[in-house]
Amino acid sequence: MQRFRALLATKRSLQSLRCLHRQRRSLSSVLPNAVEDEEPKNHVLVEGRGCSRLAILDRPSSLNALSTSMAARLTKLYQSWEENPDIGYVVMKGSGRAFSAGGDIVTLYRQLNEGKVEHCKDFFRTLYKFIYLLGTYLKPHVAFLNGITMGGGAGVSIPGTFRVATDKTIFSTPETQIGFHPDAGASFYLSHLPGYLGEYLALTGASLNGAEMIACGLATHYSLNEKLNTIEDRLANLMTDDPSIIETQLNQYGTLVYPEKKSVVFRIEEIDKCFGHDTVEEIIDALEQEVAETNNDWCTSALKKLKEASPLSLKVSLRSVREGRYQSLDQCLIREYRMSLHGISKRVSDDFCEGVRARLVDKDYAPKWDPPSLEQVSTDMVDYYFSPLGEVEPELELPTGQREAF
Repeated sequence: MQRFRALLATKRSLQSLRCLHRQRRSLSSVLPNAVEDEEPKNHVLVEGRGCSRLAILDRPSSLNALSTSMAARLTKLYQSWEENPDIGYVVMKGSGRAFSAGGDIVTLYRQLNEGKVEHCKDFFRTLYKFIYLLGTYLKPHVAFLNGITMGGGAGVSIPGTFRVATDKTIFSTPETQIGFHPDAGASFYLSHLPGYLGEYLALTGASLNGAEMIACGLATHYSLNEKLNTIEDRLANLMTDDPSIIETQLNQYGTLVYPEKKSVVFRIEEIDKCFGHDTVEEIIDALEQEVAETNNDWCTSALKKLKEASPLSLKVSLRSVREGRYQSLDQCLIREYRMSLHGISKRVSDDFCEGVRARLVDKDYAPKWDPPSLEQVSTDMVDYYFSPLGEVEPELELPTGQREAF
């Protein structure tokens, strides 16, 4: 960590001098460069503002769902920006009513059904590598989480320096509802939330609003949607790479907010009581007992979500979050990559394709999970998701020697 900070301080002192003497480019000018021209139908737009770069996820009709090409483009852009001494910091936002709804799982579903498994592997590999790049980025990063922010959308924002939530933000990790597991670094950041809130969010897929994200630490700042343009303009005028100066601007134009009294963040004691157990079965038993004794609406809702989710995904996801509590970001991503590839292999279960079919393709909302009950999910099934990929399938390789994870 000391090595990372020393390198960052050295780079910052040099970059600040260059930024201050650099001629400002006009606001909102789209940057023509070779990287952008490589893919004519790209869904990542770029704007150059003073000493910064703005990456815009631009698939509004798909809620800015992330594709392999988008993750690859982000990687290429962020690498070039990190090396460019004229660029002090980077901003990311989404088009339309979402920041990003996560990975493009419908495309993954179709590719799997067409036998294009290697395409799916490439998606996870490319996305996870970008997330590690962001989590070890040497320049300040600001993500405006305005609107829907789910799954992989959280993965490409939460590891950065600053996350600005708004009154339009809706955050969730709903993967167990589609027969998958919270991935894209989720086992790292969920496991570091207060108490067992991470387990609750991972297993139920429950959503948080912007105020709740601030309260539990998922977001660093809050702004009303109507003020975002002002904040963006203020940031665009900064000629700096100093995160403290950026933070001062975010604090100055941000909004102080508190969650509602009925918010889940005020139920940490109840969450810990129910979701602190060792197994999914014990968690469900605790919730059922709580419902019987108190008739609590929150417990009833959580219980309903658990019973709708894939039994296998519940057990896999619980173990994932528990392991994430003792692992670094790179370790979590490497493990999640194993889990994701095992999950799409269909060797144990076809729950991922079945979940996507039921919720996003046919939309009958009646998935036929396999196994259909928690009792039928064996320890060996769960262990398989965490097992090494084997000799013929390489593990996820991250540049941990060059980029130190937190």
